[in-house]
Amino acid sequence: MRHRRRTWIPGLLLISPSLILLAVFVYGLIGWTVNLSLQDRHNARPAKGYVGLDNYTKLFTSDINDRFTHSLQNLVVFTLVFMVGTIVLGLIWALLLERRAKAEGFWRTVYLFPMAVSFVASGVVWRWLMNTGQGENAGGINAIFHGLGLGFLESPWWTDPDWGMAAMAVPAIWQLSGYVMALFLAGFRGIPEELREAAVVDGATTFQLYRQVLFPQLTPTILSALIITGHMSMKMFDLIMSVSGAQWLTEVPAVYVWQTLLTRDYAKAAAISVFLLLVVAVVVVPYLIHVNRSEKRS
Repeated sequence: MRHRRRTWIPGLLLISPSLILLAVFVYGLIGWTVNLSLQDRHNARPAKGYVGLDNYTKLFTSDINDRFTHSLQNLVVFTLVFMVGTIVLGLIWALLLERRAKAEGFWRTVYLFPMAVSFVASGVVWRWLMNTGQGENAGGINAIFHGLGLGFLESPWWTDPDWGMAAMAVPAIWQLSGYVMALFLAGFRGIPEELREAAVVDGATTFQLYRQVLFPQLTPTILSALIITGHMSMKMFDLIMSVSGAQWLTEVPAVYVWQTLLTRDYAKAAAISVFLLLVVAVVVVPYLIHVNRSEKRS
């Protein structure tokens, strides 16, 4: 018994600072936020008491102009466009590099470079590129279309009431599709060469090789890419604020939380934050359980 204690006590002492910081600044703050979301504190004054789940139900039933449900709808559109765009572009780029293209290292660097740029910096640039002016007042991408005689392609971008959130996903796709490309490329390189050789020997065409041999092996990679991009999109704040600012058309829950805090409606902001945390947990936790079980089986 004493030998076992001597074995794990030094390890526990080494990781104890990290455990304390994690307990205080992660789980402690989460607990504080949950507690605040259950209180009647809608201004700078101390809370009057607990109101249960009223702050959560009011988000869906009596929020002004249905702002919360509107922000959720925007988030769904943004997430879908962002996930599809990054997956498709990332897969295409990975396919090109997987074929042992010339100057592979150069192109891999080019694709990954946007990840090194902060969301704020890229958002400022994309705000100029997606200039909403058209015709003689066009700027950015619209100016290029206008100069080439392709005026029909000019767009109001993020100010479009129907496609504004889809346009907001374009900068995010540009910035993170390289990351997804790296995931797919690692997945391709992890496939045993014997499978490729066996398929070629059996007379498989290039299309059959990818469709029936390689793509099925990428299922875990695709699942990981979906979870990661979905998680990123739900927390998107700085990029949206840099491009459009606090606009009704492009408001998502993360932006709504920030605006709610400015009015010192702390309980409401906490309720929105906890709801977002639960949504992320619903997406991420099953994936973590699946990965853990898969590792145990292997």
